Parts: sequence; structure tokens; C-alpha cells
Amino acid sequence: MSEPRSVPSVLITGASTGIGQACALRLDHAGYHVFAGVRRPADAEALRARASPRLTPLLLDVTCADAIARAVDTVAAATRGRLDALVNNAGVAVAGPLEHVPLAAFRRQLEVNVVGTLAVTQAMLPLLRPARGRVVIVGSSNGRLVTPFSGPYCASKFALEALADALRMELRPWGLAVVMVEPGAIQTPIWAKLQGDTGAAEAALPTAAQARYGPALAAVRRITERVVRMAGTPDKVADAVVHALAAPRPRTRYIVGADARANVAMARWLPDRVRDALLTWAMGLPRRAPDEA
Repeated sequence: MSEPRSVPSVLITGASTGIGQACALRLDHAGYHVFAGVRRPADAEALRARASPRLTPLLLDVTCADAIARAVDTVAAATRGRLDALVNNAGVAVAGPLEHVPLAAFRRQLEVNVVGTLAVTQAMLPLLRPARGRVVIVGSSNGRLVTPFSGPYCASKFALEALADALRMELRPWGLAVVMVEPGAIQTPIWAKLQGDTGAAEAALPTAAQARYGPALAAVRRITERVVRMAGTPDKVADAVVHALAAPRPRTRYIVGADARANVAMARWLPDRVRDALLTWAMGLPRRAPDEA
């Protein structure tokens, strides 16, 4: 059954946990009909248990064309073909020395974070146009500032910045606003998964590579543990998303968190080599390469 047009609608990708889940619950509480993209039936049930009957979980893998097409059909039927907002949040994180990052992992990084975002946006635009809807892309302050050994993840977030800028200009004539949300470190399960994946990837490095990068990777682990302890909550990002959807004239970018503001300032004002030196010092990375046999 389609809904009354007085109920605004929003599709959120990557809503199983973390930022996506926080956005789904906040917007559900605000009265939206939330279509929450999740990967597993168990995630759908867990989200449904915390939300109102309006919330509709969707099994949505942003890298699967068939899953995206099914989501379009479901949303179109429920909203009379008018979607008020799309929040592109689904993402993964790949890290490690670029010299040894498996190309398959790098391709997946871009496929989920970048290609998946564009694929969902393309598919939903025919529903967004009649509503003069809004597109929100959840990026990262790492889309402005690269840190060592996070090259794949940062590359995907830099790419999202470019997508948002291009879409904002291209869709402006039709009144569709495009907004970029740029959080700093946020307490989400992606950190635990990233640490586990990075540990496994490090263990798989050739012996010479472990010797070459070991001290630097150990320093990265230490700083990551500190960052996780100081990270903000997903609700802070949800606040920005709510404003981006509700404001008569939303900002083009929302920077979330003091660390994110610091990252953006460093990227904007510091010369490259000064920034490089400051980052490597702050992260406690070795100043000299270890001796190699």
C-alpha cells in the first residue's frame, strides 16, 4: 500500500549498524518513512524491533544490480514514485601499505564506497526528481586529508567528494540538493573490522615487507586505539543528516567533529611537506627506514 504524501520518505544505505543505523532510527523518530538498506535478515529484524512500523528494512547490497532494482521497485510502490531523500552511507574500509594492498581488496574498496554510491544514486534519481528530493553522501574528513596506510579508504572518500561536487552542479537545475557529510572518527563497528582485517593483511605480508613496514604499522595500531577511544558517537552524524534533509537551504558540506575540522584545516592551509611531517610525527611513525639486509 502506498503512503500518504504528507509522510516524507528516505532511503538509507548501510543501515545495519553505526552511522546508518543511527540515521535510520533518528529519521524514523522524526516521522519519516525510512527505507533502511541492510545486508542480512537478522539485521533487518534487529532494526525493526527498535523502530516504528513505518520503517521498512530492505536487503540491499549496493554492489548488486538486482538488489538495487528490487529496492527501486519497493520504494516506488510505497511512495507513489516520489522519494524525498537518499542517504548514501554504505561503505567498507581497507588499509595497509599501498605497496602490498591486494588489488582485489582495492577494487572492492572502490566498488562498495564509490561505484555503489553512484549506482544507487542513478537508480533512485527517477524517484527523487518528482519530489525535488535531496541526496546526502556520507564521506569522511579523510576525503580531504590522507593519513599513512589508509590510502585505499582515503582514495574512496576523495572520490566521493568529486561525485558530490559534480552531482551538486549537474542536478541543480532541477532543484535537487546534494550534500556531503564529512565526519571525523566515529564509534562504529567498522573500526573493529578494520583492525581485524589489517592484522590479517599484515600477517600475510612477505617477510621482507613485515620487516620494512612493521614499526610503522605498530605505530598506526597505537594511534588507532587512541582514536577509537576518543571517537564521537554516530548520533552526531545523524544530527547533521537530519539538518541536511530538513533545512530549507542545506549546506553543501557538514563537517562533524573537532578532529574532522582539524583535518580539513590542515588539508586546506598547510603546505604538503609540512603536513606530511606533522602527520607522521603525530602518529609516531619512524623517521628513518629500518635497516634491511
